[in-house]
Amino acid sequence: MDWIQAIEVFALVTGVIYLVLEILQKNAMWVVGLLTSLACAISFAYQQVWASMALNIYYVVMSMVGFIQWRKAGTQVEQGAIHLSRLSGKTVLVSAVLFVVGSVVVIQLLRAAGDSVPQLDGIATVLSVIATWWLVKSYLQQWLLWIVADVFTTTLCILTGQYWMALLYVAYILSAIYGYFHWKKNGELVV
Repeated sequence: MDWIQAIEVFALVTGVIYLVLEILQKNAMWVVGLLTSLACAISFAYQQVWASMALNIYYVVMSMVGFIQWRKAGTQVEQGAIHLSRLSGKTVLVSAVLFVVGSVVVIQLLRAAGDSVPQLDGIATVLSVIATWWLVKSYLQQWLLWIVADVFTTTLCILTGQYWMALLYVAYILSAIYGYFHWKKNGELVV
């Protein structure tokens, strides 16, 4: 196993731990997610998949923001309950516009930068940025965005030969399906 495969395996292991913590809505997920994101950023940089690399750097920053936000929101719900926020129509509209405009812009930038799969990389990245924003805000529907984004990213990983990373994203898809139903069942709206 070479060093890049070792990093991918590290990302797989910490990514699975992150998934369990995310579904259970434990603040420790943000620390583990930070480590996973650093490993993923290195792997994507090695494959010259620039938007996914940048996305994982964004995840590092959002891990810090999410830790603070969730810690505050967690004090407002019953012990063991999952804190949820109501997704507004305005947020959906803003997110849709950001997705369309962002995808077009990012794909063009990636083409100019010589990205190996600019369409998949751009769409998955913009959708993941929005899904992360929704995760930090604790919207139940963030799981649905993750399912779509992770399907795109799994395909991207297969096309670029990152098979350990593809396995991680398959695990992300399965956990997003489970997470959606778990949060729906155990969620409590925070006002």
